Amino acid sequence: MSAFNALYLKETFKKFGTYVVQQSRANLTKKKKNSSGALYDSLGYEFTGSESGASFSFDFLMEEYGEYIDKGVSGVQKKYNTPYSYKNKYPPRGPLDKWAVRKGIQGIRGKDGKFISRKSLVFLIQRKLYYKGIEPSYFFSRAFQLGFNRLPSEVRESFKLDVEQFMRFTLKNIFG
Repeated sequence: MSAFNALYLKETFKKFGTYVVQQSRANLTKKKKNSSGALYDSLGYEFTGSESGASFSFDFLMEEYGEYIDKGVSGVQKKYNTPYSYKNKYPPRGPLDKWAVRKGIQGIRGKDGKFISRKSLVFLIQRKLYYKGIEPSYFFSRAFQLGFNRLPSEVRESFKLDVEQFMRFTLKNIFG
């Protein structure tokens, strides 16, 4: 590839990455999935390429749990079209406890009229997620699909890109 082509590729993927990140962040906000801001802030992309354009790498970045928010998680009773599911363990307590505090979720009154403890409240949330799962939000998948459709056809064709294959190869998780 010539230097012009390498520059063209870099600019094309930069626009693509910027668009997907921007749309993903907007989707998180619209769907009220931006509780702590950590997932929102972690969204990004990396493009690295040789000067000649002979090789390049393109990756999307996000917190590990972003994929569960995007694709959802099937519960024991309610199923979604997702590769993830709760089978024999409840979701982790710590992140749910922090989420409940951030959201300002208060305990409910028990039969005796007293508020239940936060520990009990978090257990009820864990149990609900275990049985009902997490509904997919597609905050990233939809943005990715829209961005992919905006890529110039010659770029998609020259790399014989298919959206599923491209998504698998470009999504890279940052474990935090």
